[in-house]
Amino acid sequence: MSLLSPNLQAFVSIVHHQTVHGAAGELGITQTGVTQRIRALESELSTTLFIRSRRGMKLTTEGQALFRYCQAAKDLEGPALAQIIGGAKTTEVRTILCGPTSIMSSRVVPQCAPLTKTFKNLIFTFQLNDLDSRIEDLRSGAVHLAIVSPSQVAREMDSKMLKPEKYLMVGSPKWKGRRFQDIIKTELLIDFDPTDTTSMQYLKNFDLAEHIRSERHFANNNSVLVDLFANGYGYGVLTMDVAKPYLENGELMALNSGAVFENPLALAWYPRHQMPEYFQAIVRAIK
Repeated sequence: MSLLSPNLQAFVSIVHHQTVHGAAGELGITQTGVTQRIRALESELSTTLFIRSRRGMKLTTEGQALFRYCQAAKDLEGPALAQIIGGAKTTEVRTILCGPTSIMSSRVVPQCAPLTKTFKNLIFTFQLNDLDSRIEDLRSGAVHLAIVSPSQVAREMDSKMLKPEKYLMVGSPKWKGRRFQDIIKTELLIDFDPTDTTSMQYLKNFDLAEHIRSERHFANNNSVLVDLFANGYGYGVLTMDVAKPYLENGELMALNSGAVFENPLALAWYPRHQMPEYFQAIVRAIK
């Protein structure tokens, strides 16, 4: 049960699915019906809520503001319904968190999953995202909490600092005995994608960036990265949590004398008029 109007329910569903087709499936109505609800809502508000793109339906600035209103309304919905219907029923609440693969798998998921035992109607979606688009996902309302660089946190957001991720530069054990400067002059870096700057930040931190080759390999999966590093196709950074087992079994070798680079991180979210207890618990749990 939802206290949001049918038009707002259609709006929220499109935000979650990013397509009219997905919203129609969730709501059990035709795509035409969903489109009609959105047009009615836009007419009522005298604004445009979505922009169609190849990647799906994207919120306008006005749409982002409306979605934050809907989120706040949903936060109040559970307690209101409990009082209205005498506490006989409760509503399920889905919370969407996104962050880099390493911290999500090693810290965030283990820290948050136990909360489902305390909050029986709390449902999580964990999005492992190593691209630099997480802050945009938070702005658009596609996610409720995002782990980002502290410099990306906007003034209108709430945030808390997390323990920084510690990065090592790694490569193939076949390179044992080679000088690190020789490696970075002759071998290619391997990063997640063209927007990934972590390896470059590491090298700049140790005044080594000027020695590297300009071209890079890309692989947006940790397992593939490890295979490429281990077989000598290039070098790059991994978090200590991810690298540790491969270093211990000899599949990878730490470069640059095992020097560590710390990358600061923040957990960001938009303020809630009344932060629900489950949301407070999530924020406290992530460290």
